[in-house]
Amino acid sequence: MEIERKFLVRGDSYKRQAYSHSRIKQGYICSGRGRTVRVRRRDDCGFLTIKGPSFDGGLSRYEFEKEITLDEAEHLFALCEPGIIDKTRWLVKSGPHTFEVDEFYGDNAGLVMAEVELQSADETYEKPDFIGEEVTGDRRYYNSSLRVNPYKLWK
Repeated sequence: MEIERKFLVRGDSYKRQAYSHSRIKQGYICSGRGRTVRVRRRDDCGFLTIKGPSFDGGLSRYEFEKEITLDEAEHLFALCEPGIIDKTRWLVKSGPHTFEVDEFYGDNAGLVMAEVELQSADETYEKPDFIGEEVTGDRRYYNSSLRVNPYKLWK
């Protein structure tokens, strides 16, 4: 079970605070009714991820992830629905937690979001200074939604 909170990001201080970053390309083999099957290339690794629907406003949902070869990932991209997500993920420590900050490119350029994974819905965490408005549960900010309704069309 994945429990996470999502936030918009202010400024770019996260880049100076990050201890690591990686480039991510991801596509969706299928997405609908809160369920997704995603293929991802993260640097030199491939992943296949299945996520179930959320029953608590987007705070938690079932997630299954399996590492696959880069060759398998590239073949699976051919099965994806239109619209690829391209982003850099920056990792920033804050207390015992790690915030994953996604800087989007292409049709989603200008959007920067952060998420933190928690052990329970009521777990406390320290917000870094770059954390802005919370958008947990706002479907517009789901990567699977950004694929079909990109950020550039919101303005």
